[in-house]
Amino acid sequence: MQMKPTKKALLVTTVSGFVPQFEMSNVHILQSMGYEIHYAANYNTPSYGKDNHRLDGTGIIRHQIDFIRSPFKPQNIKIYKQLKQLMQAEHFDLVHCHTPMGGVMARLAAHATKTAPVIYTAHGFHFFKGASIINWLCYYPIEKILSRFTDEQICINKEDYERAKKHFHAKHVDYIPGVGINIEKIQKTVDVSRKKEELGLPKDKVILLSSGELIKRKNHEAIIRAVAELKQKSAASSEPLPLDFHYVICGHGVLDGYLQQIAEELEVSDSISFLGYREDMMEIFQIADMFIFPSFQEGLPMALLEAMAYGLPVICSDIRGSRDLMGKCAEQSLDYCDGGIMVKRTDDISAYGQAILLLLKDRNLMQEMGKKNSHRAKEFSDKLVKSTMEKIYRGLLP
Repeated sequence: MQMKPTKKALLVTTVSGFVPQFEMSNVHILQSMGYEIHYAANYNTPSYGKDNHRLDGTGIIRHQIDFIRSPFKPQNIKIYKQLKQLMQAEHFDLVHCHTPMGGVMARLAAHATKTAPVIYTAHGFHFFKGASIINWLCYYPIEKILSRFTDEQICINKEDYERAKKHFHAKHVDYIPGVGINIEKIQKTVDVSRKKEELGLPKDKVILLSSGELIKRKNHEAIIRAVAELKQKSAASSEPLPLDFHYVICGHGVLDGYLQQIAEELEVSDSISFLGYREDMMEIFQIADMFIFPSFQEGLPMALLEAMAYGLPVICSDIRGSRDLMGKCAEQSLDYCDGGIMVKRTDDISAYGQAILLLLKDRNLMQEMGKKNSHRAKEFSDKLVKSTMEKIYRGLLP
């Protein structure tokens, strides 16, 4: 008796940490539909190697592709050939790609090998309102051309969705509110004093928290400089400012040493802790009092959504994605939102400092904002995202 061929789905991302961190829900949906899951990514990127063990026991079959992030290097020819060979060998029934270069190379290879259908989830186009002209000239034409090789374009913020729907050529364009958050797992179970002691943090200070890769796009330097500016103003003032806080940064990346050096040069090292890569962020959110997210560019930031779900007031930059999460805000230099403050200019160090000071002076406002954030986060639940993704998959697949 001839056995029925196995249905196969290929996930493609530039780095291997992406699926275990953000896409396991989609893996489970496809597995429940009877698909064998293959995952093509670069598993040798040092800063993401710690995530590889999270794929153990998932049933995901891994394929090393030597991805790089730059679209302008000759190595991309090799990457294209690797993906073509993989698709020719495995005969996939679906390709779902993520990340800019994962999306570019996977769609080119799928078009060349006639592998379909192809889904591309854009976790934030590189072209957006306020992006540099170079980004628009480089990335917009590429995405517009590749949209012709795309059966399903998924966008996770409204700005990208409206642009893709109006200007691109994918057969279908859909919006989903990010990757979703499991609201049922948001429980405050941590002994705050014990956790602070474990992390070496002062027990009597207000904890300001940022999380994200230590790269230029995340803009951590702005908050370090804002902390230094506040300390200097307080020292020079006849009435010292209420700066009883400690700033915590979670994440790793190429700017790790640089950012720590900046903190030392500005003499604020005693007010800042670099905790590195963490797998206990759900516990760290519980000991924080305020979340700060000064990023230059995002799709729909998961770290910000998680902070909101844990009831933290937020200070963030006024960018696409963060605007989707924060909702309606008052239009001024510091936009007061229901759940926090958005800073108009991402590089306005003084504005970040002013926002920190405004919230520190009004603890009742902090609590009120945190409660509103906790409520709003429910609008981005994983149940809603799973339901939408399952409809998309079933609409495309036999």
